[in-house]
Amino acid sequence: MVDRELLEAAWSLTDTVHWSMSFSHDRASWGHGLDKLLGIPGAGDDELRARLSELVAPLLEKARVAPDWQVDELDQLCEPPGGAARLVRFRARRLGSALVGIATEVTYGLAGEQELPELPDYYRKLVELTPNAIYIQQEGVAVFANPAAVRMLRAESAGQVVGRPVTDFIAEESVPTMQAQLATLLTSGATTDWVQAAVRCFDGASVLVEAVAVRTTWRGRTAFQIFMRDITARRAAEAALRYQAALVEHVSNAIIATTKCGVVTSWNPAAEAIYGCPAEHAIGRGVADVVGAPLDPAALAAAGGVTEATHRRADGSALTITMSVAQMDSGFVLVCTDETALRRAQRHHATVVDALVEGVVVIGTSGLVESANPAALQILGISEADLVGSPPASWPLFDEAGGLLPPHTHPSTWSQRTGKPQDARLVRTRRGDGRSVWLSLTSRTLNPDDDPPHPIVLSFTDVTESRAIRERLERDATHDPLTGLANRVLILQRLEAELRKRHRTRDIGVLFIDLDHFKVINDSLGHSVGDDVLRVVSGRLSRVTRHHELVGRLGGDEFVIISPDENDIRKLRLLAEHLRRCLTDPIHVEDRQLHVDASVGIVLAAPGDPRSAADVLRDADVAMYEAKKLGRGRCAVFDVRLRKRVQRHLNLEQDLRRAISRHQLWMAYQPIVDLHTCRTTAVEALLRWTHPVYGTISPAEFIPLAEESDLINDIGMFALRTAVRELTEHRRRHNLELRLKANLSARQLEDPHLLTSVQMILSETALPPAYLCLEITESTLMQDPSAAAEVLSGLRQLGVKLAIDDFGTGYSSLAQLHRLPLNTLKIDRSFIARLGDSSGTEALIASVVALAHALDLTVVGEGVETVEQLDIIRRLGCDHAQGFYFGKPVPINELPDI
Repeated sequence: MVDRELLEAAWSLTDTVHWSMSFSHDRASWGHGLDKLLGIPGAGDDELRARLSELVAPLLEKARVAPDWQVDELDQLCEPPGGAARLVRFRARRLGSALVGIATEVTYGLAGEQELPELPDYYRKLVELTPNAIYIQQEGVAVFANPAAVRMLRAESAGQVVGRPVTDFIAEESVPTMQAQLATLLTSGATTDWVQAAVRCFDGASVLVEAVAVRTTWRGRTAFQIFMRDITARRAAEAALRYQAALVEHVSNAIIATTKCGVVTSWNPAAEAIYGCPAEHAIGRGVADVVGAPLDPAALAAAGGVTEATHRRADGSALTITMSVAQMDSGFVLVCTDETALRRAQRHHATVVDALVEGVVVIGTSGLVESANPAALQILGISEADLVGSPPASWPLFDEAGGLLPPHTHPSTWSQRTGKPQDARLVRTRRGDGRSVWLSLTSRTLNPDDDPPHPIVLSFTDVTESRAIRERLERDATHDPLTGLANRVLILQRLEAELRKRHRTRDIGVLFIDLDHFKVINDSLGHSVGDDVLRVVSGRLSRVTRHHELVGRLGGDEFVIISPDENDIRKLRLLAEHLRRCLTDPIHVEDRQLHVDASVGIVLAAPGDPRSAADVLRDADVAMYEAKKLGRGRCAVFDVRLRKRVQRHLNLEQDLRRAISRHQLWMAYQPIVDLHTCRTTAVEALLRWTHPVYGTISPAEFIPLAEESDLINDIGMFALRTAVRELTEHRRRHNLELRLKANLSARQLEDPHLLTSVQMILSETALPPAYLCLEITESTLMQDPSAAAEVLSGLRQLGVKLAIDDFGTGYSSLAQLHRLPLNTLKIDRSFIARLGDSSGTEALIASVVALAHALDLTVVGEGVETVEQLDIIRRLGCDHAQGFYFGKPVPINELPDI
């Protein structure tokens, strides 16, 4: 105590106040006079601690990752009520799990830290007229920008820049570098190194800059002044120079520079490779000596500058060189192209063409065949004497539809006239022996730069066999192998073609047919019997439809009929009923007589319908499922109402996937009252969804959606974690012994991580397990009682209570109910609602209560809304009650006092 008093006395002799603050903000200390220094004289400890914590928060965050020895400082502006503002400087360093430091008033510094407009005129003019962009940022926000910065960012004015986060105009990839540089500026006046960064302009363009930052103050608070200069043009010029140098170094032509007297002054790598002579041996020698042939650059330039000659490599081998020369002030530049390989290739060309399996025919400008390779003669079944000198128009060519091509449309004739190629044109012609052959024919000009008529080269291959194979494959790809009907691919192609047909004036009808209970046939009699049934069904559908209607099988037991030019929905309904009647006739398979029926969905697509074929098929599928919902063995027509319902269903399913992250799901709580003490002893947590478009969505609508889309486990755990956390906090805040009841769905019981998740939630919130009761509906328990019992036993071992919800709405087995580890039975609200109207209901509830008590279960009556219902269930022996009579589900903070 004496040491602390001595320390306080020592600090009192200075204008500095010492302080300390833990990283968790739960412990703080300070010296005498801190309240006056911070402009809140006489403030209590709580207020002073909160103000100190607020002011030194940036130092705390920085110190978390800084070494213990590092000292940081921060200037903060303190404005007392009714008083003059003062600037306080905080200096601190990390000590263990706390920050210790001193606070000193530096208000005198404010006088010299003026806003830019108030600086001396010469400096303000310098900032405004400099071509370099200057802006000032404070806490990540731009507070000043000079005209050059406005121009660089292509903004309309400085007002468009000031007030925006600097990350709005610093490219994303440059932000980490900028932040790292600024983090090194620990003292006023400190500067960073010059770094390169990308600036994102307001018009979307990007500018490359060099930037340097200086730590300064702005209106009494720490800020950073950034200087930027545009280096885009400089980088482009550097790139151009590098490109030119690289071009000389990497071109395949030899580039040789000489003096006016023909002495070599430059010898690029390509010259080394072509002539086999390194640059150090070539430079300084006469060019004729190096290339191994007489060469006078001046004479060559005077003669036109281009020639072809034979040069010699250093090893003496001959080179065929095409050479051009250009005169410079200091001498000449020669560009030498090695044509040796080209000449060799030309000599080999005739041999290669003769060896090709592809037919090659050359047609001259006269339109007659000049040459043909052996493969062409073999494919066409003709002799060279009969082919050479003949016009191509003498060959009959047919297109894929079988039509004879007029001579002026022959590929060779067309290319000769226009100079344009034709690639892989599929045609049919007759061989010399009279047989037909399919050719994949390509026609190209030999000299496309010349004026027409052009010489032409025709190349072709015999695709007769491959075409036959392709036709078989195409049929296999577009037809169902089991029934021979059109498959999904062909159905969508034909439907899309009908939908997009020009000048269509009539509707297109689509029938989606699904056999009812076909799975029973497959499962009980085997897939071979099922396949026989599908073949019979496909035959019957084909027989009852008209020739212009397409019958197809999508897969499984789903069939589609496309009926173009159909405007009468009544006719489509009659067609659907006719199809059903023909399908219900007995089917005899393997000495069995089987009966099938079908559900049919109908869609009409009017002219101009914007839907794709897949969309129309989907809508027909939706209508078919509507028919199944209506009881199967019937048809349903897709309409706007059904579309809206399906669209809402799809929208809700997609939005539900993001409902947690968008904070749209929340918990409501309904009191549960002990009928013996008339006190609220528990609350039931009920999940709610507030949709931004549709408003409040009923759990009866979105919980099935979650179960269908496999979202129920994530949403269920979110609901349980949220409810346990909120109730635990509510219990602590109000010192209550309140219990929580939460619901589990059938899908959650199948989750292998359920026990671990519940245990983790209880551990995180420190809620005693006995204060959590999980409710499972009666129908859920009875789906698989053995599996449910195993999961429930695991939950009971955690100490969690269990309840059976909505009792009386399912088909419970009393024996199974006896085996399940339950604590509570909740009587469904439908029974409570009938109380007072039927004595039989009271007798039924009394029996349930007696059964539950015999099994040592607590009984809760749900849906109590009137005092009469309350009196009856109390008389019948219910232990607890829940319903609107006691309160509607509300957020946790709106629960009534117990």
